Amino acid sequence: MKAADGSPVWGDVETALAGSALFGHDGDGGGRLPGGTMTDEKVKPAKTPKAISTDPALLRRLLRAKDRMDAASDEEWPVTRLASVSGVSEAHFARSFKDAFGVPPHRYLLTRRLERVTSLLRDTDLSITEIAFLTGWSSLGTFGRTFRDITGKTPSMLRAEEREAPRQPALVPACILAGAERLNLTIAVSEKRRRETADNEAGSLKQTEVP
Repeated sequence: MKAADGSPVWGDVETALAGSALFGHDGDGGGRLPGGTMTDEKVKPAKTPKAISTDPALLRRLLRAKDRMDAASDEEWPVTRLASVSGVSEAHFARSFKDAFGVPPHRYLLTRRLERVTSLLRDTDLSITEIAFLTGWSSLGTFGRTFRDITGKTPSMLRAEEREAPRQPALVPACILAGAERLNLTIAVSEKRRRETADNEAGSLKQTEVP
């Protein structure tokens, strides 16, 4: 099943794949980014959806909002709008969405935007500025910083690596592959940035210590 723009719409399949690391994983649980670069964090297993996901009527409402984000990830989707689409209260929607799909709605939207960014970097000659605004960012600086924080690369670096990588015929349908490689943002970007800063500062202190 596909959304209006042709992007895959995921239900239980995506939930089962929600434990993938950033852009994939390898056998020992380390994350792998496009181009083969390893992340320094282990894959965190997907949280088991709570009982809320067993309510078919509520799940259909949540999927309605999720499908709308899939079809128009470049648009702004505050909880107020998503709750209106799904027909539930704002507080109930935010809590139920995370219980059903493992991530808050704003973080899910970010993963879909970054998927499209990666695809456009790899498959088009659009400038990075054009790609940023096409995929929903209103600030080029915020786009570049967020992209680097999550992937560990600048958009230019990822584009170069993706184009240099040998391309092989796909043995897995594109919609299944896209779900398996979907970002799994288990922590907020700001928290990830804070942890990396703390780690860098700790490393600097060790290097300056006198024996």
